[in-house]
Amino acid sequence: MRYRISHTTKYDYADQVSQGYNIAYLIPRDCRGQRVVYSDIRIDPVPATRIRREDYYGNVVCQFSVEKPHRSLSVTVESEIEIAPSESRLLGSGITCGEVLKVLEESRAQDDIEATEFCFDSPMLQGSNELADFGRDLFPAERPFMEAVAALNSRIFTDFQYDPGFSTVATPLAEVLENRRGVCQDFAHLAIAVLRSLGFAARYVSGYLETLPPPGQQKLQGADASHAWFSVYVPGDGWNDFDPTNDLIPADQHITTGWGRDYSDVTPLKGIVFGGGSDQSLTVAVDVERVS
Repeated sequence: MRYRISHTTKYDYADQVSQGYNIAYLIPRDCRGQRVVYSDIRIDPVPATRIRREDYYGNVVCQFSVEKPHRSLSVTVESEIEIAPSESRLLGSGITCGEVLKVLEESRAQDDIEATEFCFDSPMLQGSNELADFGRDLFPAERPFMEAVAALNSRIFTDFQYDPGFSTVATPLAEVLENRRGVCQDFAHLAIAVLRSLGFAARYVSGYLETLPPPGQQKLQGADASHAWFSVYVPGDGWNDFDPTNDLIPADQHITTGWGRDYSDVTPLKGIVFGGGSDQSLTVAVDVERVS
């Protein structure tokens, strides 16, 4: 499967900006089942400096500075991605919840040790008894772990309403849990925080969904902007993705940009400007097209 992706972010400022410094997590990465054919980033005004590098987690980062006066900033990334056929996974078999916890606590294997950093609190996510209680009954020690995670995925989908007008990036997770509504970022954060509160390793994944699905297939929630889901670590099998916004296991319609502890590690575009006035407008346009 091949996709062509276009993502444009535009800021319009009320007053002139003298300088701006930004970090962009907008370039997809190579990972299991996904290969980047090409990716190009265009910035207007033309930046004075631009550095492309990999961060701690292997995500592709573009750092740039605009050092001349401007009233707007536009960043467009165009990419082409190949997605390999997804592997079938038997959710009802394999390692149990109790066995996963034992490995994370006792294993000296490098992959297991590296995964444990995703068991702890992160800048936007703190564990709690309330979060643990939300999913505790789904994770008895003898239950297959992947089956339990799939059940958590479905519970969030069933119990929460997708509501783009409810939350912002600053909305506390406690409010999302209390009001039972939010967007893909909130649902991914909720699943991760629940899993970590129970002792498991989970990380945040940022990316895209196919904008227009094939005829006869339903359009997925969150397909008109950057999307988010979560991934859990399974000893012996690595990281496995789940999408609670749509109650599915990501396959050939999900395109990965990057991953981290939470949203703050892979914010699509963030930075600081000098000037610009007290008001600014943000416009984001995303298109994900399946290439024949």
